[in-house]
Amino acid sequence: MPARDPNPARLGVFWFGIQLVWGAMLGISLQARTIDLGGKNALASYGLIATAGAIVAAIVQIGVGPLADVRRARGSNRIEFYAGGAAVAAGAIVWFYAAQSFTGLVIAFLLLQLAMNVATGPYQAVIPDYVPPARSGAASSWMAALQALGNASGALIAAFVLNVRAAGELIAAALLTSCAITISHVRSLPLRTIERMPLRIDRAFADLLISRGLIYTGFYTLLGYLYFYVAASVSETDLGIKSLSGILLLLFTMLSALGAALGGRPSDRKDKRWVALWAAAILAIALMALVLTASAVVVFGATGVAGLAWGLFLTADWALGCSILPKSLLATTMGIWNLALIVPQIAAPALTTFVLARLHLFGGPAAPRAAFALALCEIGVGGVWILRIPKHPGREVLFRPDWE
Repeated sequence: MPARDPNPARLGVFWFGIQLVWGAMLGISLQARTIDLGGKNALASYGLIATAGAIVAAIVQIGVGPLADVRRARGSNRIEFYAGGAAVAAGAIVWFYAAQSFTGLVIAFLLLQLAMNVATGPYQAVIPDYVPPARSGAASSWMAALQALGNASGALIAAFVLNVRAAGELIAAALLTSCAITISHVRSLPLRTIERMPLRIDRAFADLLISRGLIYTGFYTLLGYLYFYVAASVSETDLGIKSLSGILLLLFTMLSALGAALGGRPSDRKDKRWVALWAAAILAIALMALVLTASAVVVFGATGVAGLAWGLFLTADWALGCSILPKSLLATTMGIWNLALIVPQIAAPALTTFVLARLHLFGGPAAPRAAFALALCEIGVGGVWILRIPKHPGREVLFRPDWE
């Protein structure tokens, strides 16, 4: 018999598995494996593989979203996308960690991006598919907290499971298990009835995309260059580079979970835009501290503050998306909305590589700090842009496709 009420934790556990994969990959493993297999200029090799993977992700998200919405309109609960994407991704993860050549590493990572985004685009509609709007803030808080916990778990595995093949198998198993738990719960829930609406991009949606894109560009710059920052700048501890990077990522993500939990109530009861703006401001201040000094005490403190702010932002960001996007085209519009997450994965390494090249900073200890300074600017502008989003979104349409 169908369950009457959705359980946000069970709905969100697949998000935990997805973020566990990216916490391991984007925080440590992609950089470490690139150093192992990418030759002398690992920093440039990392920029190329990260950019190529994000391009694949963007194409897949845009392509799979409309298909998932068509399936939803015909009564599908979208679980075929969850299951198929997770299964292929699990194989790609094992291949990535077992790769013996840079070419094999690149192919495995691109396949992983393809498969993960087949699942992720449709899955991101899970809250509006099953959770009433009045509870979207609390449900978004669960999603943000599970994202942070997943990132932390992935960073732990990547940093401390020394056998890389065993790490890959463990990450793949976690992804499949989390997918199975969410699918089991979704199959017991009735789909919410949603009024059919045309696809349109209004001004609120456009400003949400821009602000989100700028902030995520800063986040991926921080995430992508943290390993290099530790290697170049932090020398006051006896920990190795991989272990110290893992501890910092763990600190960041655990406090992100706390920030996400704290953000649920204000995101339901207060102006979501101001919650997101304050979070971005605190994150920018923490980045400024990292740019100015590499003292171990400051690095740990700033990383913790940044994590708390990031969790708060994630909750407000999810709640803003759920309130602004049209409910009958969630996979399609969330695919577009997710471009503000995926395009930054392309832009962050590409833009940072360009800036470092122009400043002739490749190979020097100042390079990661310059990357963090760039991230500070990106997050600052994105935070201010949030205020362009109207408190009560109107109907001013900027784009409506002819095929609607």
